[in-house]
Amino acid sequence: MAKLDCCNHCEFYAHSPYMVCAVHPGGVEGNHCQDFRLAPSAAKMPDAPLAWYGDEWQPERASYYGEELILEPVQWLSLEQRLEVLDSHPLFTGRCPNCEMPIQATAGQVHWDCGHCGWLDDSV
Repeated sequence: MAKLDCCNHCEFYAHSPYMVCAVHPGGVEGNHCQDFRLAPSAAKMPDAPLAWYGDEWQPERASYYGEELILEPVQWLSLEQRLEVLDSHPLFTGRCPNCEMPIQATAGQVHWDCGHCGWLDDSV
């Protein structure tokens, strides 16, 4: 069977391994088909670029949030160091890591300094 490249977009294409189309079941002779008609489904051109190219490309360690590409933050601390911060920082414990006195949290608090022993939060 001689199937042309344009057969996949033809209205008469059979989508069958046994015949090419309804008009020319065995395919056409040569490289042109006189009976070609663009299928209505093939004529629709999608507006979205994803319909043409598939998934949006994104670099490693990044992802899309809506239309914006967001890069994952660089991790400067090792896993052990991050776990230490979770175990000791007043943001997570509510206590001073030096003297264990409670530190009162306020809305929008950035610095977690201890008024009792003078410990200063220098993480920011």
